Amino acid sequence: MTNATMALAELAEKGADVDVLRQMVQFMAQRLMELDVDTRCGAGYDEKTPERLNSRNGYRERTWDTRAGSVELKIPKLRQGSYFPEFLEPRRTAEKALTAVIQEAYVHGISTRSVDDLVKALGMTGVSKSQVSRLCGELDERVGAFLNRQIEGDWPYLWIDATYVKTREAGRIVSVAVIVAVGVSTEGQREVLGLKVGASEAEPFWTEFLRSLNRRGLRGVKLVISDSHEGIKAAVQKVLKATWQRCRVHFMRNVLAHAGKQGRRVVAAFIATAFAQEDAEMARSQWRQVADQLRPKVAKLALLMDEAEADVLAFMSFPKDHRPKIHSTNPLERLNGEIKRRTDVVGIFPNEDAITRLVGAILLEQNDEWAVQRARYMTLETMAPLSEDPIFTLPAVAA
Repeated sequence: MTNATMALAELAEKGADVDVLRQMVQFMAQRLMELDVDTRCGAGYDEKTPERLNSRNGYRERTWDTRAGSVELKIPKLRQGSYFPEFLEPRRTAEKALTAVIQEAYVHGISTRSVDDLVKALGMTGVSKSQVSRLCGELDERVGAFLNRQIEGDWPYLWIDATYVKTREAGRIVSVAVIVAVGVSTEGQREVLGLKVGASEAEPFWTEFLRSLNRRGLRGVKLVISDSHEGIKAAVQKVLKATWQRCRVHFMRNVLAHAGKQGRRVVAAFIATAFAQEDAEMARSQWRQVADQLRPKVAKLALLMDEAEADVLAFMSFPKDHRPKIHSTNPLERLNGEIKRRTDVVGIFPNEDAITRLVGAILLEQNDEWAVQRARYMTLETMAPLSEDPIFTLPAVAA
């Protein structure tokens, strides 16, 4: 049996019938997914039955690398929840990206010792130049398609933030900003919407980034959450004309720096009373009361509260169920932490294209994981008031 399997593998690699084998693998995988989805729905495709539990919602394309070559699959989508076949490998994207970074390192003259250390840190034993070259081409195409895809629908919430990585430029090692945008649609689904690499976080850089999102179809933005960078705030007002939410966590760090070690816990508890109010008006009233109480002893802290009131409390005007997720950039901070964890393995990138390749692959991988989560990030019921096209319901008919 083992010899027969090895012979079949050799035939797949060397024989003239490799296309036939690839088609067989594709047919088998597609048929398995169709049967699995029929079971989850409780009915076949377009079958009308009272036992139906769910229904289909089209397909999304995915490339599957097998011993017979790359196979193009159409993964079924469901109207309720999501579906992802167990036999696919959702985490291979980032590994391909890291392999491509190794190829870039060789091309740009990084020492063999440094590259060997990188390979060991990634848990690899080596890779051929032809394999790396193929992976680079495949990955660039997939990442490019993902980052330049058309954005459809309305996106009421948008998180934007930047992290920094090191790259080589004209013989020098410099830090560049990697900015990421994540949004939530009116359907309650979370997606990575954009990525850009640039020299700094100046206002023109942020403005061009937001305009690029608009050109790809971004619309319906009502709240943008970020830190207090002036370039972000100016770009949001210029391009999106949406409400800006200053990250509550970042603001508290700035405020508590003026409270002293002994007073930090008390000041934090005082300010938290404003966040616990039921609506925006009550929150603003409580905010002013706290600022007035602190003014005699910590005047600078009270002044900071006066200046930041509108920006820090912007989230209070939105649905109560959303407030724990929209008051700060924490959802994006976790993603940035994963980006830093993987880019730290590389250390210094050979160029900005290598950064886009690796970070784009990480974002694509994360986006796939969000897509297969069963629960929506925010429920349809709570998102309905934010939709540009509200859903109307007919009155019940009397018996």
